[in-house]
Amino acid sequence: MKAKICGISDSNTLKYIINHPYPPEYIGFIVNYKKSKRFIEFNSLKKLFKIKKKKSKYVAVLVKPTDEEIKKISTLPFDYYQIYDLKNDKIKFIKEKYKINIIVAITVKDKKDVLMYNDYKDVADIFLFDSKGYEKSMSFDHKLIKDLRSNKQIMIAGNIQINDDLENYNKIADIIDISGGLETSGLKDISKINIFLNKIKQFKNEN
Repeated sequence: MKAKICGISDSNTLKYIINHPYPPEYIGFIVNYKKSKRFIEFNSLKKLFKIKKKKSKYVAVLVKPTDEEIKKISTLPFDYYQIYDLKNDKIKFIKEKYKINIIVAITVKDKKDVLMYNDYKDVADIFLFDSKGYEKSMSFDHKLIKDLRSNKQIMIAGNIQINDDLENYNKIADIIDISGGLETSGLKDISKINIFLNKIKQFKNEN
């Protein structure tokens, strides 16, 4: 079970996460979706990236990105682009041009949505299954992906909370992606982040 903490936008939270005894494998930044309260401007992102990331991988979260947006962020030390709402050929172009790992994000309402992953098998390094909520913390029926078979890692998001039973996610996914569940009054909460990262570590030890 790996962890991704998403929606980081301030230096204090980022420093806490990367210096935690059990940092997450992935840290996500909302770089082009201005509807999200977690959106971070490019210049602020550049300042954040002066902080050494250590063990965690940095993920650029992108909703239907333009060529100009991709070109701009390509100067930053991202390890993955997490892409929503682009066709296979466009993602393939980005992957090959920028030599970047790709997380293909698929938003799910029903089984038909889940099966869309078949269209991206040749470009995805990781598949993320998320709700239709985008900037809102919404759930979807995680059981819809329980029979999925893929040689790529599966990441799961959608209103995940720190008191959820991790075993339920471990049965269907390799990576948990959490954002709103680590917030209090819309802001990342250090105490919740600590609880979550310790819980993930304990789960790994027990399994």
